[in-house]
Amino acid sequence: MRQITTLFFDVGGVILTNAWDRSARQRAFEHFGIDGPSFEERHALVDSDFETGRMGIDEYLERTAFHVPRSFTPAAFKSFMWAQSQPYPESLAMVAELARSKQYLLATLNNESRELNEYRIERFHLRDYFTAFFSSAFLGVRKPDEKIYQMALEITQRRPDECLFVDDRELNVESARRLGMPAIQFRNPAQLRQDFSRYEG
Repeated sequence: MRQITTLFFDVGGVILTNAWDRSARQRAFEHFGIDGPSFEERHALVDSDFETGRMGIDEYLERTAFHVPRSFTPAAFKSFMWAQSQPYPESLAMVAELARSKQYLLATLNNESRELNEYRIERFHLRDYFTAFFSSAFLGVRKPDEKIYQMALEITQRRPDECLFVDDRELNVESARRLGMPAIQFRNPAQLRQDFSRYEG
């Protein structure tokens, strides 16, 4: 097995909570008294553009929540969205250890809208650990499309077999493996540490 030089980490569901998933949206519906099915129908129609950088958050909210008069402001809704992001301390501790070791190039590879992604990088000091951020909002393509993995490999100039990819979603892991990248499906920090130990040099 070729020595691993590069680690690609998903963000939501691995080192942080998911940014704006169904559970977070459900909490927003309850908090603001929004009709969930209507919002979800609209969200489904614009989510791809939102996560690939073709639509900013203001337009996203105009399309999904503020197409009718509301008793709350877009700023209040955005603040609620930001507040849904929380750290997974054990996962972040492992990433910090890996960064301190200076043994690997660490990068994120995730699906996320631009504003949420930038907020989370800043709020949780992810630049302290990661050298590069391969987000769907920056690259214009989402996992599990193999193009996003290929772009990350080309930009870092790494071979697939020297890169380890970590993600909580099975289909995303399968896509990485189809390109020849070793991959771990994340379930919990203890399992990640155990599985990662097989790849340490």
